[in-house]
Amino acid sequence: MVSLANPTMSQQRIELTKTVSLIYIIDDIFDIYGTLEELTLLTEAVNMWDITTVEQLPYYVKSSFKAVFDTTNEIARRVYEKHGFNPIQSLRKSWATLFDAFLVEAKWFAAGHIPKSEEYLKNGIVSSGVEVFLVHMFFLLGDGSNKENANMIDNNQDIVLSVSKILRLSDDLEVEQDENQDDHDGSFVKCLLMEHEYSSLNIAREYVKKMISDTWKCLNEECLSPNPFSENFLKGSINLARLVPSMYGYKHNNSFDLIEECIRSIL
Repeated sequence: MVSLANPTMSQQRIELTKTVSLIYIIDDIFDIYGTLEELTLLTEAVNMWDITTVEQLPYYVKSSFKAVFDTTNEIARRVYEKHGFNPIQSLRKSWATLFDAFLVEAKWFAAGHIPKSEEYLKNGIVSSGVEVFLVHMFFLLGDGSNKENANMIDNNQDIVLSVSKILRLSDDLEVEQDENQDDHDGSFVKCLLMEHEYSSLNIAREYVKKMISDTWKCLNEECLSPNPFSENFLKGSINLARLVPSMYGYKHNNSFDLIEECIRSIL
C-alpha cells in the first residue's frame, strides 16, 4: 500500500499491518463482545492514555488496550529514532477519536436507535479507522518531522475524509448485501431506507454507489491539486482507496483470484 516496490518501506508496512489488525480487533470488541459499561470505561482510558485505568475490566479488554498502547508507543519511538520527532500526541489523538466513534455506535445499537443518515455517515467516516491508518502512515513516512509539519495531517483533512468515506460507504453496501452480517453497527443504506422511504433497496444502493463515485472524483482532485503531502503519502492514500473494492466486494465479484495475485506480487 505504501510504495510496495520500495524495499526500504518494509518496516513501515509491518507497523501499519499491526495498526490495521488492532483496528479490526477493537471494532469486534465494540460490536460483539463488550458491554456498554466496559466500552465506556475503555474509551475513557484511551482518551487518558492510561493503562492502569482498565485493571478492573475483563482480560480481553485489558489485553486489547495494552496491545494498542504498546504498539502505538513503539511506533512513536521508531519514528522519533528515524526522523527526530515524537508523534505520540497525534497517534494518541487518532486512536481516541476512533474509540469515541465506536462508542457512539455502541450506544446507538444498545438503545435500538437508528440515526439520521447524515449523522450516521459523519460518525461512520471516523469509525472506518482510515484516519488512524493514514495518521500512522504519515509519521512512519517521515512527513511529520517537526511540530509544524505534524500539524499538516490535522489541518488538511480532505484526503483523509475522502478515503474514509469511500471505505465506509463500500463497507455498508457489503453489509446490506450479506445476509450473514449481524449489522451491529448500522448501515448507511438502512438509514437512507428509513429516512427517505426509497421504494426499493436497489435504488438506495445505486444512490450510495453514486456517492462513492463522486467521492472518488473529489479524492482525485485533492491528490492532483497542490497540497503539502509527500508523493508517498498521496500514493498510499490512493492505494488504500483502490484496495476497498477487493476488501468488501470479494464475496460477490468472484475476485479471489485477483486477491491471490495481489498477495503474490507483494510477497
